Amino acid sequence: MKLTKTLITLGMASALMLQMTACKNSETGGNPLLEESTLPYGAPDFSRIKTSDYVPAVKAAIEEKRANIKTITDNEEAPTFENTIVAYEESGRLLERVTNVLYALVSADKTPEIAEAEKEVTPLLTDLDNEVMFNKALFERIKTVYDNQRDQLEGEDQRLLDETYKQFVRSGALLSDEDAAEMKKINLRIADLQQQWGDALQAATNDAAVWVETKEELAGLSEADIAQCKEDAASRGGKAPYCIVIVNTTQQALLASLDNRDLRRRVFEASIHRADGNGKHNTFAICTEIAQLRARQAQLMGYDTYAAYSLEKTMAKTPDNVYAFLRQLIAAYTPKADAETKAIEAYAKLKEGSDFTLEPYDRFYYSAKMKKEMLNISDEEVKPYFNADSVRQNGVFYAANRVYGLTFKERTDIPVYHPDVKVYEVFDKDGQPMALFYSDLYRRPTKRGGAWMSEFLNQSRQRQQKPVIYNVCNSAKAPEGQPSLLTWDEVTTMFHEFGHALHALLSDCQYNSLAGTSVARDFVEMPSQFNESFASIPEIFDHYAKHAVTGEPMPAELKERMLKSINFQTAYALGENLGATCVDMAWHMLPADQIPSVEEAQQFEINALEHVGLLNRQVPPRYMTSYFNHIWGSGYAAGYYSYLWTEVLAVNIADCFAQRGALNPEVGQDMRDKILSRGNTRDLMQIFTDFTGMEHPDASGLLKARGL
Repeated sequence: MKLTKTLITLGMASALMLQMTACKNSETGGNPLLEESTLPYGAPDFSRIKTSDYVPAVKAAIEEKRANIKTITDNEEAPTFENTIVAYEESGRLLERVTNVLYALVSADKTPEIAEAEKEVTPLLTDLDNEVMFNKALFERIKTVYDNQRDQLEGEDQRLLDETYKQFVRSGALLSDEDAAEMKKINLRIADLQQQWGDALQAATNDAAVWVETKEELAGLSEADIAQCKEDAASRGGKAPYCIVIVNTTQQALLASLDNRDLRRRVFEASIHRADGNGKHNTFAICTEIAQLRARQAQLMGYDTYAAYSLEKTMAKTPDNVYAFLRQLIAAYTPKADAETKAIEAYAKLKEGSDFTLEPYDRFYYSAKMKKEMLNISDEEVKPYFNADSVRQNGVFYAANRVYGLTFKERTDIPVYHPDVKVYEVFDKDGQPMALFYSDLYRRPTKRGGAWMSEFLNQSRQRQQKPVIYNVCNSAKAPEGQPSLLTWDEVTTMFHEFGHALHALLSDCQYNSLAGTSVARDFVEMPSQFNESFASIPEIFDHYAKHAVTGEPMPAELKERMLKSINFQTAYALGENLGATCVDMAWHMLPADQIPSVEEAQQFEINALEHVGLLNRQVPPRYMTSYFNHIWGSGYAAGYYSYLWTEVLAVNIADCFAQRGALNPEVGQDMRDKILSRGNTRDLMQIFTDFTGMEHPDASGLLKARGL
């Protein structure tokens, strides 16, 4: 361990010299991104960081990483775990810190200046990644350790060695020089295309906003929603007095309330056509080229399809296993969905006449009307009890306190990247400070759609680093002086994303690259899906569901009606997820020579849905190909199935909690010790088994949990 500490010290000294040089040469006289933060936990100091700092900081940090790698490869001593694997693990810490901050803003506050910085550094970072992954001298040292010392290691050390070796092999370290050169070009092109994708999708979604001239056209919306439409119009240039902003998914929540059928149609069509060329945006050229390049990557690596290549490192392992799982769900779902659609259409005909034809943009509207009549409940009746601040403080944080013993204190002295962001210090059950948590709830034109969790700094005992974590959502922010109210879906989204945060906050791992959420896609969504279950537990629900104005708790009879309504007509939600999953799989099951052209892409999507029995106008995929950010812009290619897969894991874990006490701190500690703190330090199925006692997940509870 002395050698490890020496290498780390040398790396830090090298980094410090580069930082001093960079700062000396900076036109501003100093770059805060290249300096160790003096803030608690090493949090980024947004009060000092300027947009112009990012590019020079990334460039300087890239050179520091190159120096770190050269130190490893130039070492004349025989390769060991300490001087090669740990040294590689610790290389490029400065670059990681800088890019974590930059890419947080790329997603959450992408101004034109941030977009330009991203555009400039993306090829530089991809070049560096290629340079490292195809560094023969480095890989030979790693392979030597793997071949000769693996059996002498145990626990996290052995896991780190395995994961490091597999990372290089899966990146192409064993390829011939010719194939490696091609892989490098592909990596560069995909990185460029994904940067283009992010810009194109954000522009398409912003431009898809539906402008409305009169308040009368918004009949059916609450006064709060109408005020939000007015606020959104003003923030987007005021082309009309009101504006309906399109969110990332196919269906739009406001369609449940809009009386104006033509406006419902306009909103729905704006959503599904935002990027398919029917307007001024068309992302199919990006989608098809990424699919082509991925298929070629798989081919170079010896796999028939990208799905086969990608799934090898997951719990599912193979496309056959994924499709077997999906077929089971589709068979059970289909009759439920058909019955649900017939019931809604029959209700609509009863209200509108026998010649009425139900369209996709009508479904939410008449389903909401049915729910109101059958269960005497509506979103507008319950939203006043879901104040965003209360859900966060009295719901999400309270549940974490009851189950894991955590407490949260707001820190107004920590600078943030946007005024809407709040920062909380997290304390463990013994009162010891353990992390910082940033919460960014409200949508804005510079934020991409959806909700997510990530980190500024990951937990690592090796680095003596505590976690600095953030959650980002896209709820509507009420006009100044009014409470921001959430739908039930937005409530569960907040709990979901905080489940990811808990996975990072409670991490207790030696190595940064194994810590927190550094796990396979079809495991990483489990803690978040499980955490949603706390939203409806009576003690938790009662603690946050209080009227935004009076502070009164939700009346018992309203709560009973509301909770009964959660599983009202839930076949739709499962169907849209299955549809998106099968679209994802279809694209990534194709060999390189079968990728559709730009002109064929839309028909390919239709054919793929028809092939699996999911082509249903009434239940379109949650994401269409042209705006499916998970698979084209994020890391879920051939992996969107993981939301359903991990829901099974989450249901199994929730059953364990229910049997032992949903809010029992002893069960929470067990969950923390066996799952949430473990990161990727053990086989993931073993981690699941350690807590549940189950050798394999049991999918039978999924449909029951969804009310199907």
